Amino acid sequence: MRIVLGSDHAGFRLKKVLAEHLLATGHDVDDLGTDSEKPVDYPLFCAPVARAVVGGHADLGVVLGGSGQGEAIAANKVHGARAALCHDETTARLARNHNNANVLALGARFVAPELAVTILDVFVTATFEGGRHVPRLAEIAAIESEECA
Repeated sequence: MRIVLGSDHAGFRLKKVLAEHLLATGHDVDDLGTDSEKPVDYPLFCAPVARAVVGGHADLGVVLGGSGQGEAIAANKVHGARAALCHDETTARLARNHNNANVLALGARFVAPELAVTILDVFVTATFEGGRHVPRLAEIAAIESEECA
């Protein structure tokens, strides 16, 4: 699976841990930055991650920052992105099973590296259940289309 990563300075160290884990487990990884702990603005890294996923250049994306909240918001501004801020295995699983999330947002100041790896593994391996969730995603897509018109 091809997974694209992006972070601000606060998420930089955790991004490195996740990238190494993904590579070790056989995934292709594209790191869109940032490349240090020098302060940067997260939208400049989160939107390209979401665009890569929506554009078909990656299967999933991961955005990281201090809280993950702004990163999820920035990624969700991209038409077709469904970024989910996850703090545990359950939110990661449900984000994929029910919402067909395609971008995982993590807060490096709130999630320890070991837990972040577990959340990532759940997010990557979980699949969309379809069924009753399909009409809901269609309703979300309709809202998105109305707002983007």
